[in-house]
Amino acid sequence: MGWARRVGMDAAARQLLAAGTGDALLVSTDADTRVAPGWLAALLRAADDGHEVVAGDVVADPGAPLDRELRRRRAAAAGVRLRAVRTVDHDASHHHFSAANLALTVRAYEACGGMPTPRALEDEALLEAVRRAGLAVHRTTDAVVHTSPRTEGRAPRGLAADLALETWRIRRRHDHREFGIARLADAVRRSGTRVSVVLPAKDVAGTVAGVLERTVAPLVETGVVSEVVVVDARSADGTARIAAAHGAVVLQQDELVPGAGPCLGKGDAMWRALQATEGDVVAFLDADTADPTPAHLAGVLGPLLTDDGVAMVRGCFDRPRLEADGSLSAHGGGRVTELTARPLLNLHRPLLAGFRQPLAGEFAARRDLLERLPFPVGYGVEIATLVDALELVGLDGLAEVDLGVRQNRHQSLRELSTMAYAVLCALERRLGRGAVVPGSMRLPWADDLPRAVPVAERPPVAGDGLAADRPRTTAEDERVAS
Repeated sequence: MGWARRVGMDAAARQLLAAGTGDALLVSTDADTRVAPGWLAALLRAADDGHEVVAGDVVADPGAPLDRELRRRRAAAAGVRLRAVRTVDHDASHHHFSAANLALTVRAYEACGGMPTPRALEDEALLEAVRRAGLAVHRTTDAVVHTSPRTEGRAPRGLAADLALETWRIRRRHDHREFGIARLADAVRRSGTRVSVVLPAKDVAGTVAGVLERTVAPLVETGVVSEVVVVDARSADGTARIAAAHGAVVLQQDELVPGAGPCLGKGDAMWRALQATEGDVVAFLDADTADPTPAHLAGVLGPLLTDDGVAMVRGCFDRPRLEADGSLSAHGGGRVTELTARPLLNLHRPLLAGFRQPLAGEFAARRDLLERLPFPVGYGVEIATLVDALELVGLDGLAEVDLGVRQNRHQSLRELSTMAYAVLCALERRLGRGAVVPGSMRLPWADDLPRAVPVAERPPVAGDGLAADRPRTTAEDERVAS
């Protein structure tokens, strides 16, 4: 879109400059907008009043009305944006600066260097160029265009993406209280869906019994869950024995898919467990939860068992952090999410920006989707499966459920650096930049010695899944993973 607009505006500017009319007006709109009566006249009047850059108002087409909640959310977002605009343009009447309703004099267009052509948000890039050129923006509500409230567009950012995300918030964000166990049991009886639960576990003897007793057992007893598997990572504290005593099938991770060699991390254990289970729906739970409830499992299963349009469900929860003095710090957990995953998704996968906890270990999906996904072997598995699922089933195929409050082990800030690195590496591959992803990082507080970070990826279990030919790790990592 940016290139097409630039070609047209450049051609018009050249013709007008050749005719000696540098104060003539270049006017831009979109092919899917409807201009209001008097639109062009209003832009011309603003130019006659001496304004060289004029931004008209953009409103949703009244012929395709928005849902009431969506209108409310859009109005709230518009208020935030207008307040931000007024920190620069104090008398701004609206917040829009959009090529769907914009006019510049040829002189101003030349001063800006022409229409920018980034992959998305060329309007924002043009506004920056206007500011750099020292030009003022006049915003007017007299010039109005009505734009289509579509949720699909070619650009990864913009109005269509914003509307898609807001629509998703309304349709696909749930609360665990919507999914009582009796409702899920009835859904399973009617559909015949088989549900498997997988708990990757390493030295969690103090918590695994509680997770199995209080989170999983109520759904087993009512027939919602038909298979429970604990994948043990050679725990030395009796985790395997305790899990078996509480009814789980315990499998040692290194004994699953033996041709793949030793298990390299949590994601690798999940990939192997997928091949050792039979459920039509597979749910993954963390085994180190200190305050388990049935909601942690019922929540992530709920949309999958009650809505055929959902293919993957991610859990989210409040994670207060236990401080040294015994007090709880609200929102103190999830540091890698807030400092790494959330900014990255906003920049590179904005359709996923609405997920509260993209790195949550509690999630569930249909087997036919999971078997088409590559699995990073380490801590990159949660963000990778979310990003890849978006590619395969679209945003409307994904849901998120608020599971309430959850306590689990918190790592030190320095330990979290390797987790954040694994998340970065997983997303780096998915950006298709072609860079080699090193399987280690240097830690200056450890004498600058490199620490190995598992960043290799296992291919999709199904042969027709996402291509497994993303840029790979170093040759050394590949030898370990093979």
